[in-house]
Amino acid sequence: MNSTALIWIVMIAVMVASMIIQNRLKSRFAKYSEIPVAASGAEVAQRMLQAHGIHDVQIVSIEGTLTDHYNPQTKTVNLSRDVYYGRSVAAAAVAAHECGHVVQHATGYGPLRMRSALVPVVSFASNLVSWVLLAGVLLINIFPGLLWFGIGLFALTTLFSFVTLPVEINASARAVKWLEQDGIVSYDTRPMAVDALKWAAYTYVIAAIGSLATLLYYISMANRRS
Repeated sequence: MNSTALIWIVMIAVMVASMIIQNRLKSRFAKYSEIPVAASGAEVAQRMLQAHGIHDVQIVSIEGTLTDHYNPQTKTVNLSRDVYYGRSVAAAAVAAHECGHVVQHATGYGPLRMRSALVPVVSFASNLVSWVLLAGVLLINIFPGLLWFGIGLFALTTLFSFVTLPVEINASARAVKWLEQDGIVSYDTRPMAVDALKWAAYTYVIAAIGSLATLLYYISMANRRS
């Protein structure tokens, strides 16, 4: 089996795994949304920020499902309505995870600083990479360097995917630790919060692997054509 065929197998496996993980993530959050806790997601977020001495970040409700995120530019923790108002293990875990990013930002967590530094470069690369790669494939015999330029742009997005992994994993670890310390989760419900955040983290892992497999495919293509 040649390297190209192997890469294709990996890419297909990643696609299948991604669908399985997304379905499992939704089912886990639906399940843990039925397990009550004493505080809403908004209250959890507020308490966690106060516990870390952070008073300049707003907590707002946004539309969508699993659209929760922290925006360091506007200093807002954006929680989907189900999380903002929800009083469940799932809502508490998501809210605390996003506040984990706030704490990372406040303490200058290294991987987060690296990811933030990459954002403008990756945004630029993401806007161009599809068109550059397409043009590079079509014009490989005329401008062989164009495909390699596209590969370089794609490599930046792949790097971003891998830098994101420790940021997300660390935010989840901070979330679970604080939820337990504050008594929001108990001995029985802590594993549920861990499980919910674990499946969320898997989406980032599979995205990084898929990006790497795609990058290797384009490198293989460029080597064959050159």
